[in-house]
Amino acid sequence: MKVKSVDLIKNKKNDFNLRDDIFDIEPRADVIARVVRWQLSKKRTGNHKVKSRSEVKASTAKIYRQKGTGKARHGPPSVVQFKGGGVVHGPVVRDHSHKLPKKIKVLGLKSALSLKAKSGSLSILENEKFEKKTKALKKSIDNLKINNLLIVVGSSEEQSTLDLSLSNIPNVDLIKQIGLNVYDLMRKDSVLMTVNAVKEIEDRL
Repeated sequence: MKVKSVDLIKNKKNDFNLRDDIFDIEPRADVIARVVRWQLSKKRTGNHKVKSRSEVKASTAKIYRQKGTGKARHGPPSVVQFKGGGVVHGPVVRDHSHKLPKKIKVLGLKSALSLKAKSGSLSILENEKFEKKTKALKKSIDNLKINNLLIVVGSSEEQSTLDLSLSNIPNVDLIKQIGLNVYDLMRKDSVLMTVNAVKEIEDRL
């Protein structure tokens, strides 16, 4: 699989070879959807809670006598019919996460990478020296004419300085390859990977 490699300093483009079994498989949209749903489910805090009838603080006595009033028969005010009463089958604190087979996670990541590569949204950074100044780095990224960008760097590459340089550039995120995931790939229009990141991803998958 050949994709374009870019050089932020010399502003030129070449071809870069990627492994076909990772970056050139037939993308599975259903698997991508499963992995994204699994990721978002893990992020949910699950702290939503309503009070049931037994948890509402109210008198347990009947609100008025059973007969002689001409009104409907009612018990205590904690029932669901009254304002401030309990809720039936309402949400409770729980864990929304669920299990997903490892092979589905791997296939989802390969499908997302292949989808980006086939659509021309994946580029390889040939010269891995980033500008340390935000202004210079923004100018280099603007030359690529990309609005919504995810930059993937290798685990051994320095990230702290680059994080500071990218912090004030809108719609540009940075992630290490060890944390690369389907959700972050799909929510960005374009992906820019360093050569070290590509090698580590190919070794990992």
